[in-house]
Amino acid sequence: MTSLYDRYVLPWLLDHACATKPVMELRRKVVPNAEGKVLELGIGSGRNLAFYDPHKVDSVFGVDPMAELRARAQAAPRPNGLIVSILDGTAETLPFDNARFDSVVCTFTLCSVLSPSEALSEARRVLKPGGRLLFCEHGLAPDTDVVSWQRRVEPVWKRLLGGCHLTRPIAPTIESCGFRMERQVGLYMADTPRIAGWIEWGSAVPN
Repeated sequence: MTSLYDRYVLPWLLDHACATKPVMELRRKVVPNAEGKVLELGIGSGRNLAFYDPHKVDSVFGVDPMAELRARAQAAPRPNGLIVSILDGTAETLPFDNARFDSVVCTFTLCSVLSPSEALSEARRVLKPGGRLLFCEHGLAPDTDVVSWQRRVEPVWKRLLGGCHLTRPIAPTIESCGFRMERQVGLYMADTPRIAGWIEWGSAVPN
């Protein structure tokens, strides 16, 4: 049974955490690169929708397992003419045929899926030949002092934030699932505690 916290507090908390100014600036760098038929893994409350270019994008399909976040995504701002379909689903078991999408967008999602490897393998499966994975994720920091605090805080962090992990490696996981990096940028996000602020963003293509 879903608790009152999971139903009312957690969606609000996740939405606001994913809409800070530094997070939105990163979305602005990544999302406009999408083109063609687009799949968004973990669309959440739909914060990316405002940044899609309807002149480059034919349609956006978003999947998310949380009904409360999907409802927010349905009402999220987006450009006129952008075709959006939001579906109940998980990134690890996508309800789409092979080689269907030109772009897969994955922002602040791999931290909380049950299996990042399965989610990325599914992303690779549904990408067309020549398609691109566009990603922006927080995860395991490169500095040992930050990592030590990430490991201390993570058990409580996961319970409060819907299974969000702090110590998942980003680029190595993407590459291990059959992708080759086109671009990878790593940085500590401004105005964010360093334990949650290590970000890697860029693009990758299937090998």
